[in-house]
Amino acid sequence: MRITATLLLVAMAGLFGFALHFEDSHPAWPWVLAFSEAAMVGGLADWFAVTALFRHPLGLPIPHTAIIPTNKDRIADSMAGFLRQNFLTPLVVARRMREVNVARAAGEFLVQQREGEAGRLRAGVIQLAVDLLQSLDPDRLGNQVKAGLARQIEKVEVSPLLGKMLDAAIADQRHRPLVDGMIRWTGETLEANEDMVRAMIQNRANAVLRWTGLDERLANSVLDGLYRLLAEVLVDPGHPLRGKLEAGLAGLAADLQADPAMRAKVEQLKNDLLSNPAVGDWWMGIWERLRLGLIDMARDPNGALGGQFGQALKELGETLKADPALQLQINRLVRRTVVGIASRHGEQIVRLVSETVKGWDAQTITTRIERAVGRDLQFIRINGTLVGGLVGLAIHALTLVV
Repeated sequence: MRITATLLLVAMAGLFGFALHFEDSHPAWPWVLAFSEAAMVGGLADWFAVTALFRHPLGLPIPHTAIIPTNKDRIADSMAGFLRQNFLTPLVVARRMREVNVARAAGEFLVQQREGEAGRLRAGVIQLAVDLLQSLDPDRLGNQVKAGLARQIEKVEVSPLLGKMLDAAIADQRHRPLVDGMIRWTGETLEANEDMVRAMIQNRANAVLRWTGLDERLANSVLDGLYRLLAEVLVDPGHPLRGKLEAGLAGLAADLQADPAMRAKVEQLKNDLLSNPAVGDWWMGIWERLRLGLIDMARDPNGALGGQFGQALKELGETLKADPALQLQINRLVRRTVVGIASRHGEQIVRLVSETVKGWDAQTITTRIERAVGRDLQFIRINGTLVGGLVGLAIHALTLVV
């Protein structure tokens, strides 16, 4: 476009010379002369103005030319100030964010994706997760997570918490499966060690019982009585022994909350567990299996993280589109976050813009601005040439009338 504007200016200069030579040969030539003369003046003036923005015309150090390279630091500060005052103020950002339904837009994007786009999005997110899990040092991350969990657990006094949980379970009758389990476990343990119990009873029987064979009957009676007792306790909610078990649980709940000695024992047990290397090794094993399992699932295109991930994204999008309450919450969160960033970091952002522009050399900033708006500036030159010619015709007409 610069070549076009320059050729038009050269053409007007040539036309001016041609019209000047034949001015007296025909009545039309004075009109051509007036048009070309004014067009040449207008084109030259606009060429000078456009060129003066970026460099010295013809290399001459004329004052107030090469405006952009000479004033690039001031331009940088002005751009930063304009950005700060008109775009990064909390009021402007908040007003603009109120007009944007971020949650609904995200939902529509997730729902309306074509199959290929959905696959690329899913693959991109999954690959990002895999790369993240692989790039992190598993031992270091596992130790950091373990240390973080340990610090949080150390801050919590476990005993009162356990006591309240047990109290709540007893109040809601949710302790009964625990009691039933204890009774069943006792019966199973007794059955598994029946031979040992028989031997203990027989060894403690006197010689007369052993000589008469009554020791075997005694052992059978004891075992049968124990089995019958456990069965009765298991099926009868009002059995006295069950009541004693429940009373013991209630007492344990009270001691966990109020007994200093019990609370100290529980805290000591907790600290011993946290400091036990075996617990640390157990956690590291769990963490490594979890990490490798997540990587394997993510790589499997038909797995939970692969084949179903796209469907999960689509369902998330449908929820975002259809739930105004969720949209309101997400939009409010996004708005507060963006406004907070503008409020807290607005100065750093505009300073970054200013310092970046100031860091460019004069040639760089001139080239970038000229590349961005140069085409429009060349149209200004063309328009100036043509408008100047029309003004020349108007002036020539006025001189003839007057």
